[in-house]
Amino acid sequence: MKSVLYRLYERRLTGRLSTAKVPRHVGVILDGNRRWAKAAGGRPEEGHQAGADKIHELLRWSADAGVEVVTLWLLSTDNLSRPESELRPLLRIIENTVNELVEGGWRVHPVGAVDLLPPETARVLKAAADATGDREGLLVNVAVGYGGRREIADAVRSLLHAHAAQGTSIEELAEVIDVEHIAEHLYTRGQPDPDLVIRTSGEQRLSGFLLWQTANSEYHFCDAYWPDFRRVDFLRALRDYARRERRFGG
Repeated sequence: MKSVLYRLYERRLTGRLSTAKVPRHVGVILDGNRRWAKAAGGRPEEGHQAGADKIHELLRWSADAGVEVVTLWLLSTDNLSRPESELRPLLRIIENTVNELVEGGWRVHPVGAVDLLPPETARVLKAAADATGDREGLLVNVAVGYGGRREIADAVRSLLHAHAAQGTSIEELAEVIDVEHIAEHLYTRGQPDPDLVIRTSGEQRLSGFLLWQTANSEYHFCDAYWPDFRRVDFLRALRDYARRERRFGG
């Protein structure tokens, strides 16, 4: 009976969203894998693998809803300081997941400080981008070794190098620099900013996720740990987004 009611509710949500506004870009903070594993009496890597498996479902839901870009935060720069016994299996899971995204036909774009990652992880990310860059359909940003402050610092550094190569002096650059100049050097340059950010596990903070790009984003916080995130949870997030009036400061 419970499963029947769940399907009816899911169908009802889907019907209501058929004519509602859909976010072009959804950012997802995949939080709670380790706590999910601990609650189940398992090891951290079992939670990370369960979370990786959930990604494939999320992307299908997103494509079905008409979302154009999904950004998945898989590993932060802070996560790189975790014990080697946990970090190594997590990196292997991320590498396998990225390869599966390529095989699954998705367009993959790495987002993060690749130079901070182990060589094999960096190679997998670059190969995925090279292999899928010409594909159409949903764009999947995989944020690995990502930190919002690091991204802004990298963007400013890239901007300075670009103008130095053109012979622009610091004084000349200071006279003309604006937000668009920096935006052109972000990891997500050329993409729409996230309309909606979803975070699982009940935590209600961004933790540095897409700090620049989320200035006008809507947020949805879900209590479920990421491996337990359901399609109905995703549909609720879209429903809440559709109900909001976005004023952009106006």
